[in-house]
Amino acid sequence: MNEQMLASWKEWGTLISYALAAVGVIVYVVHLLRLVSTKDFKARYDYISKHEINMLWISALFLIGAGVVFFNTFVDEFSMVWFLVRLFVSIMLGLIVGVIIQNVLKFYYPFYVEKRLKRLRYSPRISPKTGKPMKLLSEEEEDVYLDEGMQAEEDAFSVDYDVWIDEESGYTKIEKYNGRLHALRCAECNYQTLKVVKEEIMRSPTTTDEGELMKFYQCGYCGHKERKAFNIAKLKEELGPDKSTVPVS
Repeated sequence: MNEQMLASWKEWGTLISYALAAVGVIVYVVHLLRLVSTKDFKARYDYISKHEINMLWISALFLIGAGVVFFNTFVDEFSMVWFLVRLFVSIMLGLIVGVIIQNVLKFYYPFYVEKRLKRLRYSPRISPKTGKPMKLLSEEEEDVYLDEGMQAEEDAFSVDYDVWIDEESGYTKIEKYNGRLHALRCAECNYQTLKVVKEEIMRSPTTTDEGELMKFYQCGYCGHKERKAFNIAKLKEELGPDKSTVPVS
């Protein structure tokens, strides 16, 4: 019975590990094909900044899972106790590898991505009219081609616009990038210029009731104002020297 179970596990475990590895490789290849097939620099910039790290992480998860399963197919005798111990150890090792890869993708890989994005952003654009490289305008020159709302978004540092121009034909291309500071989209003018101008505690929290924080917003372009209420968590309690509860703010 044990020999039959061992043979069955080796067969199915190997197939499962191959399947997981194949999915991981497919995810990575799809990512590479997407990069290669995206010719427009701005479209490639957006894809990398939004999806590359997630795609690499998904691919790594499937490959780690494949490794864990495949490792457990190298058994000569089927003992449920030793199988479970071996499975537990391999899962722990897989988690350790996963944490390492996750930290690399989260803390170190973004520096490499940032360099690539910078190259993509400032690589000369080719004019579809003349086939010649276009000129990237300076901050002062580009204001002529931006409407008032776009200029307000740049002033709020929520959005940054690059303007490329074909000096021979006059063809222009405007590209939108995320700015340095976070701003919300205004419901009135639809520009990303709505920012917090004031915060006020309307009701202080206690150990029994939540508090209320009111945030006041104003649009840097059209002047639209609005406010939103947010809950403040209850105060925690801790034991004082006399074993009575003392509120902690």
